[in-house]
Amino acid sequence: MLAAELEAGDVIALTGDLGAGKTTLAKAIAKGLGVEETLTSPTFTILQEYESGRLPLYHFDVYRVHSEEELFEIGMEDYFYRSGVCLIEWADLIEDLLPENRRTIKISRGENESERICEIS
Repeated sequence: MLAAELEAGDVIALTGDLGAGKTTLAKAIAKGLGVEETLTSPTFTILQEYESGRLPLYHFDVYRVHSEEELFEIGMEDYFYRSGVCLIEWADLIEDLLPENRRTIKISRGENESERICEIS
């Protein structure tokens, strides 16, 4: 349902502990956008681009980013204004760089292993 509402220029900031389900949610959003490729975590490349869906999807994983300069070098800010959707895992690590107009989804574990709680703001 979230993917159906997304428009060009939307930024989705995903936060949560390791193993909380950020990549799983990212895969679901990609599927909802009609992305045909298998979404993989871009942990070591920072960014994966998917063009096959209703909108381009720019999937960032900033877990291993050591400085803001790394993100400037790949032109991260430019992606915020392209014709696609930016999906950023570990967004809380770069909160100061993110646009104010974004959706933040905090994922936390529930009482049992398979339960997840999502807070959207």
